[in-house]
Amino acid sequence: MNNIGYFVGIGYDCHKLVRKRKLYLAGTQIDFDKGLEGHSDADVILHSICDALLSCIGEKDIGELFPDTEKKYKNISSRLIAKKVLEKLKKKKYNVVNIDVVLICDQPKISKYKQKILASLKEIFSTNYVNIKGKTTEGVKNFKDYIQCYSVVLVNKV
Repeated sequence: MNNIGYFVGIGYDCHKLVRKRKLYLAGTQIDFDKGLEGHSDADVILHSICDALLSCIGEKDIGELFPDTEKKYKNISSRLIAKKVLEKLKKKKYNVVNIDVVLICDQPKISKYKQKILASLKEIFSTNYVNIKGKTTEGVKNFKDYIQCYSVVLVNKV
């Protein structure tokens, strides 16, 4: 085993905006007329962070751990996915140091929800070192009806 105490992971997720779904970002419901299509609640922020964390500790990604072929995961809250991922970190004696998120979407405008999202992430992952940046696609036709998210995380061995 090496003596390195810090590990970096990167995660990505993307879901299409559709009608008749609620929009969840960072474990909070966002007031918008569309939501993200997916087997779970399709929270791109939590999915991308969870994949980044799992990468840091050498675990399978959330698609393998919570497959969309399993009925028991239908409409699962991504807060529950995050809780299960954090249990894996704790079991392996890792701690979340910081989280950096880039959320890419043309709608809704994220600036209105930024503080709510940050507060939720700080609470879920028990760290004050969280940042989020909202970016648009500048009208790129193929991506205007999607929300994408990239996350970079740092964990340390406790």
